[in-house]
Amino acid sequence: MNKRHALIAAALATVCATQAGVAAAADDKEKCYGVAKTGQNDCATAAHSCAGQAKTDNAADEWKYVAKGTCEKTGGKTTPPAK
Repeated sequence: MNKRHALIAAALATVCATQAGVAAAADDKEKCYGVAKTGQNDCATAAHSCAGQAKTDNAADEWKYVAKGTCEKTGGKTTPPAK
């Protein structure tokens, strides 16, 4: 296996592990909008297509998974902002 194949295999393994983690997270977590710090969002928005690309702290359209029932206690909202 050359370096290119190893890199592709590592990327695919990361994607698969991330997807498994997201599925497990959905059981006891909820999306919380407006609490993600810069670079710590959990998924895409209209401004970008990947997790970890939030440009500012606590942007209203950026979200992060939090334990169910804790979102509003931390100052977030469980519904996305109106467009």
